[in-house]
Amino acid sequence: MAAIPSVSNSITARLILPARATAVSELTGVIEKSGGLVTGLDVTASGHDRLRIDVTVAARDTAHADEIVDAMRTVHGVELGKVSDRTFLVHLGGKLKIESKVPIRNRDDLSLIYTPGVARICTAIAENPGDARRLTIKRNTVAVVTDGSAVLGLGNLGPLAALPVMEGKAALFKRFADIDAFPICLDTQDTEEIIKTVKAISPVFAGINLEDISAPRCFEIEARLREELDIPVFHDDQHGTAIVALAALTNALRVVKKDLRDVRIVMSGAGAAGTAILKLFLKAGAANVIVADHNGILHPDREDIASGEHPSLLWSATHTNAGRMKGTLREALVGADVFVGVSAPHILTGDDIATMNDDAIVFAMANPEPEVDPMAAAQHATVVATGRSDFANQINNVLVFPGVFRGLLDAHSTSVDEDVMLAAAEALAAVVHPDELNPAYIIPSVFHPDVTKVVAAAVRAAAEKHAAQGAPRADEPPVDGGHPDAMLPVGGA
Repeated sequence: MAAIPSVSNSITARLILPARATAVSELTGVIEKSGGLVTGLDVTASGHDRLRIDVTVAARDTAHADEIVDAMRTVHGVELGKVSDRTFLVHLGGKLKIESKVPIRNRDDLSLIYTPGVARICTAIAENPGDARRLTIKRNTVAVVTDGSAVLGLGNLGPLAALPVMEGKAALFKRFADIDAFPICLDTQDTEEIIKTVKAISPVFAGINLEDISAPRCFEIEARLREELDIPVFHDDQHGTAIVALAALTNALRVVKKDLRDVRIVMSGAGAAGTAILKLFLKAGAANVIVADHNGILHPDREDIASGEHPSLLWSATHTNAGRMKGTLREALVGADVFVGVSAPHILTGDDIATMNDDAIVFAMANPEPEVDPMAAAQHATVVATGRSDFANQINNVLVFPGVFRGLLDAHSTSVDEDVMLAAAEALAAVVHPDELNPAYIIPSVFHPDVTKVVAAAVRAAAEKHAAQGAPRADEPPVDGGHPDAMLPVGGA
């Protein structure tokens, strides 16, 4: 799939041009000839014989941006000034800051928010730990935790290089759900050390969002933390992806008028995201699923699976592929109704998609380069979705993780389970009304105004139902309750 110019690779260049009538068109002409896309052109100063211009250009990648800059130099009389990478400018100094919610203007303010007044709050929480949710940031704060071992599709970059992603995640929490989230990048990839550290910092937070931790360690880390903490733990790479994929599949099946229980689903990828998608699909009623990885179709007799070395692969192999099919992904795809890819780029062609059943559904979710060119897939499949924002039907975790945590925090939940995830998927699918549904619109935009509140409401209802059936609930007093001193009128009782 040929890369196209993108805002994520855009530059802004400051130029001095001679004030001749054709100078600007000459400039834009060489940019377009180089394959760049001019998205902004502003005259910032003018004289009798010269113009100062800021031109913003979208490129395919860094090398292409350099080619465009070189091309601009060829315009007769041009003087090239500073060239800024817009993506780096956005990240300059980080994307987050901390601000006080209360003013600190004088000694009275200082006495109220810090010493001596804060001592009464400390005492209240020591006497009733549940008050921490009402009297501290714990009520609305989530930790975004990584070890940097599986950053995006880039691999094991370590904690420092993972920090920009975690900052971005925290910014999305605030933008879409008004949740205060903080990036925690751990300088260890030891499973026990990660579990110990997250447990040690957990008193500050009402939830833990695990992020970009490689499989299979992520499975044990999440399972242990869920067992040992009294706040919800959610690995977004697994469960966020699974929820959005199920919502998208629900609507795609409505478009092609097929039922989840009847279709044959072929999945490429058996890592963290693939395993979570599989489990949620099975929970929702999928009955005929075949999973493949780089070693071929999963089945219990495959040597690396039969050895028991990879428990997650063994689980997937024993819960799928009832016919015990062996072979390659391409062989599994023949006659399938649905393809779901969370694996590697360019492993399939349009000809492979042509072997699928009529009205096929293709979710090629490897990012940034999908398993199959979406344009090629669309020649043979009725519905095509990717993880990219420059094609229709973007399957993106940001559609759910803000709403999921908003619902969990509002329910004061101590856990998250598959019933909550199913509720989130059903709610997300329902955002697309029947009269809006078509092959190019099976999932709403991340900027749809209803997404977060609809998902949050469904998650809160499911979590509260789960709590009512016997699951423990975080001990938060009602807003008008808590320590008696908190509600004393001025002057005392």
